[in-house]
Amino acid sequence: MSYSGITLALSKGRIFEETLPLLAAAGITPSENPESSRKLIIGTDRDDVRLIIVRASDVPTYVQYGAADLGIAGKDVLNEHGGNGLYQPLDLQIAKCRMMVAVREGYDYAGTVKQGARIRVATKYVNAARDHFASKGVHIDLIKLYGSMELAPLVGLSDVIVDLVSTGGTL
Repeated sequence: MSYSGITLALSKGRIFEETLPLLAAAGITPSENPESSRKLIIGTDRDDVRLIIVRASDVPTYVQYGAADLGIAGKDVLNEHGGNGLYQPLDLQIAKCRMMVAVREGYDYAGTVKQGARIRVATKYVNAARDHFASKGVHIDLIKLYGSMELAPLVGLSDVIVDLVSTGGTL
């Protein structure tokens, strides 16, 4: 199926909500609310622009392979994807958060690092975690998880976690 307009890949959630005012400022309004719609292709008030709603981690793939002309995703998604064939023209300054290393209460992280012992790290962000700990000379075993990071050290799966936090409230 061929579409001659501009296709913008977005994911539901915080980035989408914070993108809406930017789209409105550019004169683009979705024809329906993707948060309440089950449609994955959503028109806009402009005939030459449509939105496709995909998983956040899939936004770069849709752009890389030409199914979308552009996409809006978090820097974490771009870093994990690797960015091959992608260009980030600007930072929209939305969905602010930070990558954090968190340990369970009572765990002697500094002592473990000082001894040169291997640390088990649970994370969704394996590339970022690998790069971070390598830059510090810390030996790690990475455990890829897709959610509930804070549970991993509590049940003995990992020593530490690497995750994105906005407020740190769930830690």
